[in-house]
Amino acid sequence: MDKKEVTALFAHLEHGDGEKFFEHVADDVDWTVEGTHPLAGRYNSKKDFLAGTFDKLAKVLPEGAQLATRNVLVDGDWAIVELRSRATARNGMRFDNHYCWLCRFADGRIVEVRAYLDSWLVGELFRENPI
Repeated sequence: MDKKEVTALFAHLEHGDGEKFFEHVADDVDWTVEGTHPLAGRYNSKKDFLAGTFDKLAKVLPEGAQLATRNVLVDGDWAIVELRSRATARNGMRFDNHYCWLCRFADGRIVEVRAYLDSWLVGELFRENPI
């Protein structure tokens, strides 16, 4: 994947079309969300990742994470994607988080991700908006 292709793929998340984005994620993706917060962990499938992260976020962010791509760097099979979330929680809390996803591609699909984010902010989101 080149920078233009990766940017186009992440544009689906920017436009709230997570389903289209996740069509390009392998079913057996190895996805690690770094940190110490309710979404952190290692997920060994797309299904488990979605249940452990996006499904939980949907319960506390009524309009979704509202992600925007800031930067994309590509080197071989790897892309580094910097994202920003500017969302509002159901209790009115601003959820302005920053992300860095290291994504490995194989045959045009994401097969591995290591995601870094503000752990404290995610923890605070769920403390103020329990599910």
